[in-house]
Amino acid sequence: MNLSEQIISDLTASMKAQDAQRTSTLRMVKAAMMNRKIEKGGDLDDEEVQKLLRSLVKQRRDSIEQYEKAGRQELVDKEQAEISVIETYLPQAASVAEIEAAVTAAISETGATSIKDMGKVMKAVQAALTGKNADGKVVAETVKAKLASP
Repeated sequence: MNLSEQIISDLTASMKAQDAQRTSTLRMVKAAMMNRKIEKGGDLDDEEVQKLLRSLVKQRRDSIEQYEKAGRQELVDKEQAEISVIETYLPQAASVAEIEAAVTAAISETGATSIKDMGKVMKAVQAALTGKNADGKVVAETVKAKLASP
């Protein structure tokens, strides 16, 4: 069973269990998958579905940031609940230690010396963390910190 089929199967199960929060989130994921499938003009493989899910998580994190600034805690809680449902379909997130190790390796590999080399380092880090669910924002902050310190 591929990832798309798993999500649809879990949607059916959550509807039967009357789990409103999970059902709502999975319906949104299914709609996003259908939209992407139409854009592509064919079925999505697991890698494309994971990319879509990472995009949905990133959107939720951006929304959380905005809601926190506006003082809307109930919306922050809703978005966090959606993230926790979506992340069950993604691979285990890369730990801070794994990200730091990948950044250190990428800096020495690319010979980066200043913040001007951030693009090269980011590209190398993303390649090294392929298959891991690494938050791009955390990776970028780690790269900046390492390149800024002498």
